[in-house]
Amino acid sequence: MSDPSDRLGGVLADLVLPLECGGCGVPGTRWCDACAQSVGTRADEPVLVTPRLDPGVPVFSLGRYAGARRQAIVGVKERGRADLVVPLGAALRAGLTRLLAWGVVTAPLTLVPAPTRATAARRRGGDPVARIARVAERPGVDVVEALRMRAFTRDSVGLSADARQRNVAGRVRLRRSVRGEVVLIDDVVTTGATACESVDVLHAAGAHVTAILVIAHA
Repeated sequence: MSDPSDRLGGVLADLVLPLECGGCGVPGTRWCDACAQSVGTRADEPVLVTPRLDPGVPVFSLGRYAGARRQAIVGVKERGRADLVVPLGAALRAGLTRLLAWGVVTAPLTLVPAPTRATAARRRGGDPVARIARVAERPGVDVVEALRMRAFTRDSVGLSADARQRNVAGRVRLRRSVRGEVVLIDDVVTTGATACESVDVLHAAGAHVTAILVIAHA
């Protein structure tokens, strides 16, 4: 028989964070089967995408920034839904497995999360992209938080492609050195401005960026 205090704790938790699917909002579950299926990586995914700004390496996406995928990403970044890190990370891991199987990348390799602002990371209780990337770790695949966005960089939401490029120009800094084959990881690619700057910084530091893998493309 379950402890009444455990049941009470669950009720109180649901009052703070309602028990609803992070993809579609259906009550009674954190992540429903339908959303899990829609975000799951299919046989032909990830797909090659072409951002407006070319980072000089292939960019692969697990799907469009829409529906359950979009809601889950927003939930992790803006709504404190840490429980959605695992399903998004599982999709990322499946996508990485495909790239390895296709020979696009080879192990050993390092996953480098795209840079975030320190203030944003603190507000979110840590870097959500880094947490998602760590779910994809496996033998021969490690995560290194090598990049950080410099202070006073604006949030890129709502900026045009040219404004995004100006906003991040010279703003990505190296926190830790990385060597060998690198895959840059991000949640969403829009114009490709951050990807371009990140790849340039990593290449200048001696890393060999072979691909970019994102959870969604806008």
